[in-house]
Amino acid sequence: MLLKQADVLKKITILKVLNKLGNCSFLALAILLLTPLLFAFAFDQSAVAAKPKAADLVKDGQLIDLASEKYHILFKELEQEHQFSQEELQPLFAGVSINRRVLELMDKQWEAKPYYKYRSLFITSRTISKAKKKLRQHKELLDRIEDAFGVDRAIVIAIWGIESRFGTHSGSFPVFETLNTLFDAYPRRSKFFRKQLVHFLLLCRENQIDPLVVKGSYAGAFGQTQFIPSSFREYSVSFDGDGIRDVFNSTEDILASIANYLKRFHWTLNGQRYVDIGNELKSQSLISANLKGRKGRVPYQEVSAAQQLDLPTPPGNRDLSIVGLELSPADGGGYRYVAAYPNFHAITEWNHSNRYAMAVIELAEAIE
Repeated sequence: MLLKQADVLKKITILKVLNKLGNCSFLALAILLLTPLLFAFAFDQSAVAAKPKAADLVKDGQLIDLASEKYHILFKELEQEHQFSQEELQPLFAGVSINRRVLELMDKQWEAKPYYKYRSLFITSRTISKAKKKLRQHKELLDRIEDAFGVDRAIVIAIWGIESRFGTHSGSFPVFETLNTLFDAYPRRSKFFRKQLVHFLLLCRENQIDPLVVKGSYAGAFGQTQFIPSSFREYSVSFDGDGIRDVFNSTEDILASIANYLKRFHWTLNGQRYVDIGNELKSQSLISANLKGRKGRVPYQEVSAAQQLDLPTPPGNRDLSIVGLELSPADGGGYRYVAAYPNFHAITEWNHSNRYAMAVIELAEAIE
């Protein structure tokens, strides 16, 4: 059986300590022990690297096999559960092909970057200047949105800016083709994108939209809100009085829909978002919570005691998560740790990345 990388590194650390003792026999032992371990590790890594990616298994423009079992089951569901007819489905799906670029981009998502690189994609002097202008331009609308939904205006504007550059970058990928590509040729999340494909067809029918004309991101999000189809159906609202949920062109609907999403996840107006807790975590429970990501939670009293800080009480005494944000080499490297409050958690319901949530908050802070 191949040894795990962590096991190899532990042995290396032990042997380094022994070597510092100056005993030549230990050094000889280290060579004997490490040689097979490192060969095993190298073999293990090459095996991982050799695993083909989804994009490597298809050709760009390859037609989707509508006669496959997965599409047969999909069409049956669309007909029997959602009352689509064959006359509607066959022309719509005919000729749909794989977009290989979609698959390539799915394996290169920006959230994987260290935070100091990730934030620089969105928090720039130009974006801050434009966001401040949007705050002034839509003051009256944002007053109404804060009153109706209880969500801070700067956060709404920050999400709008990050998601679509205030509506100037909503994506150029045909959403119907994208969702079919990810359902058919991206096995890791095929089930999720099958669900989104069904939601997309339903929302297009509900809102009299041609499925073939909607464009969006490589992950199937669309409009100035960059909602995925299920989020559009669940959280978008009409706020301009016409009864139509328009996240493409109606600024009222776009900003209100962002606010409604956060409201549904218990946003608190003017509430705490995070607290800086230092560059080192001083208890094992905080370290464990950090390693668990956004789902790792600890009582705020525990964070306060471990880090020796007075922390504000969260709404409803809810637990906090511990977020580590990578610092740049110019700032000394390492991590900046923050205790994330329920408002922070609401943003991670929009996008599950802690880096995304922090970028939204820091952009909001820059324009408040």
